[in-house]
Amino acid sequence: MTALPPAPSHRTVVVTGATGYIGGRLVPRLLEAGFHVRCLVREPRKLDARAWRRDPRVEVRKVDLSSPAAVAAAMSGAEAAYYLVHSMIVKGDAYREADLALARSFATAAREARVGRIIYLGGLGELGPSLSAHLASRREVEVALRATGVPVTVFRAAMIIGSGSASFEILRYLVEHLPVMITPRWVTTRSQPIAVRNVLHDLVTCLDVPETIGRTLDIGGPEVLSYLQLMRIMAAARGLPRRAVIPVPVLTPRLSSLWIHLVTPVPHTIARPLAEGLRNETVCRNDDAARLMPQRLLTMREAIDAALGRRADDDVETAWSDAGAIPGDPDWAGGTVFVDRRRMHVDAPPAAVFATASAIGGDNGWYGGNWLWRLRGLMDKLAGGPGLRRGRRDRQHLEVGDALDFWRVIDVQPGRCFELRAEMKLPGIATLKVEVEPEQSGSALTLTARFRPRGLLGILYWYAVLPLHGIVFTGMLRGLKRAAERAKG
Repeated sequence: MTALPPAPSHRTVVVTGATGYIGGRLVPRLLEAGFHVRCLVREPRKLDARAWRRDPRVEVRKVDLSSPAAVAAAMSGAEAAYYLVHSMIVKGDAYREADLALARSFATAAREARVGRIIYLGGLGELGPSLSAHLASRREVEVALRATGVPVTVFRAAMIIGSGSASFEILRYLVEHLPVMITPRWVTTRSQPIAVRNVLHDLVTCLDVPETIGRTLDIGGPEVLSYLQLMRIMAAARGLPRRAVIPVPVLTPRLSSLWIHLVTPVPHTIARPLAEGLRNETVCRNDDAARLMPQRLLTMREAIDAALGRRADDDVETAWSDAGAIPGDPDWAGGTVFVDRRRMHVDAPPAAVFATASAIGGDNGWYGGNWLWRLRGLMDKLAGGPGLRRGRRDRQHLEVGDALDFWRVIDVQPGRCFELRAEMKLPGIATLKVEVEPEQSGSALTLTARFRPRGLLGILYWYAVLPLHGIVFTGMLRGLKRAAERAKG
């Protein structure tokens, strides 16, 4: 084994999944607790806009987690490593194989780097052959992480409720949009959901509790509830009438996930493991976590109220939609590329124009041709795409990696430009770039749409939608112009 340098005097921990929902919230709390944090990520740009990224105690390293040698080098000197990487997108059984291989690779790297322990957040669920495929995969990952002899602390949680979590958004959308619901039988299955802040407390506190090393700890809130009861709590929190629920035996997890896909912003590929997990009873079997790391556990009404408050204040720290690759500009060379560029003068300073343009999408809409955007979003939903309901994490500010309706932010240059890449179902690759430039008496606002078609279908698609660009993009420019000129005063 290659000799490693001595550990630094400060306490360093490694976090994988820092661009995700839990990892993005864990890092600042580790910093508050006095730790140095080393983030291993595929795409460092996704962290550039996070306030904690500029803390001198934070290191960000671009690492391929499937390379044990690279991961071992990146973990050198760390006392613990958080493994917060797993697939939520289900396409056959390939995700289970990929998760298992990645966990084995990580465990090998942790042994080589002499890491004190691995900390893993898995899922609650009854044991035995009836366990859902997703929860069974989590158990397999636990075994793989322990395989090389590095001590592992496993936290098993049921549904995690917090602003921006997939579970919270599904619950909110179902309750807000469906006064009458036909549901699967699992709507009455018992579960022990937990507030995200309570999860984070345990993940941080365990570092100073040696008794948690090598343990499997069930974590849950103070209440055991069914999903039906959760929906009623959400309705009360939103001031809505009690929802009528009709459980039926014929709705499988697959059908349930497709229904969730159509009604909520969460795609069926993510909804399916969540629906499958609800099929199993997810109740804590021990209270070791509460005994070793005592804290006040939020009730579900308190957790939902806190999440709704964060959302109303536009203070969602991380969101389920943060996860996912953000490919850079596509390689436009070597193939047909269609370009539609439109420019308009705006009688407002660049700062006002950029601020207005940065607010597109979500609840703000697209400033022009909104009915066409909604129609395109509905078509995308029916085709299995994300549609428009994902909205945006923050109503004003854009960060690289943010989801914005059926787009993903791939570049932001504050005050100058930002670029979006389409994640809707398309026969090609599409981007939309918004640029703001100063002019003598105001600003120039430019929209540039690029499309690289895949085959003949892609070419036909471009020419089919081209006439609509005149309505959508010209209307969008005019709407942005009016909004920016109103805002300048």
